[in-house]
Amino acid sequence: MREPDHSSGPPAAGHAVYGISVAAELSGAAVQSLRLFERHGLVTPARSEGGTRRYSSNDIDRIRRITDLMKSGINLAGIDRILELEDDNAELREANGR
Repeated sequence: MREPDHSSGPPAAGHAVYGISVAAELSGAAVQSLRLFERHGLVTPARSEGGTRRYSSNDIDRIRRITDLMKSGINLAGIDRILELEDDNAELREANGR
């Protein structure tokens, strides 16, 4: 009896598979914005062996969060601090859950 094929589902949330143009389309942000976010350290996509950016579903969610904060009038430095605090908070919650 054969094992079921699980390879046809969506990629895992942390698995970087999307190129920059697909990531831009999925997130609703411009390609130039994704490059800007990377330069400011707000998102760090994985890189292929050839150096091509590869975004994960987690990266797409983070980009959406960044663009929502920008629409609220928060500058990139403020967004960086907010994301840092949110990440720290998530780590603390995870640690408390253990």
